[in-house]
Amino acid sequence: MVVNLKAGHSHARAVLVVDDEVLTRMTISRQLRGCGYTVIEAANADEALVVLGQRPIELNIVLTDIEMPGSMDGFGLAAWVRQNRPELEVILAGTLPRAVDAAVKLCESGPIPGRYERQSLLGLIKRLMATRAARRLTAGWRGLTTRMLVS
Repeated sequence: MVVNLKAGHSHARAVLVVDDEVLTRMTISRQLRGCGYTVIEAANADEALVVLGQRPIELNIVLTDIEMPGSMDGFGLAAWVRQNRPELEVILAGTLPRAVDAAVKLCESGPIPGRYERQSLLGLIKRLMATRAARRLTAGWRGLTTRMLVS
């Protein structure tokens, strides 16, 4: 869980970004911070519930993935928020493109409005994921060849 309560503007709105895919969560959070939002990150609904239970933290929006590990998924989290924190807006983003679209729409109407490119953000996340996958594959290959040489 990452909590960054520093906002560039006193009237900045706060968004809780909940996604178990760290690259998606970090990139969308960075985008929203660049738009002037205060962003709190959670890796799953369980972490989000800890944040949501702390009333001193002022939140306006919960942007959550749907499929996540833990005690509940995004639908369960949304139901909890609607019952326990009805003042919060909930945005469910079940796919990477929907998460990017939600971030872009938030930025368009955010504290620092401007034009933000959906394709640039989506492309960046996909490149980061591909790089990570390639590193994992390379690391696995190195481990296999090392075991073969040692045997």
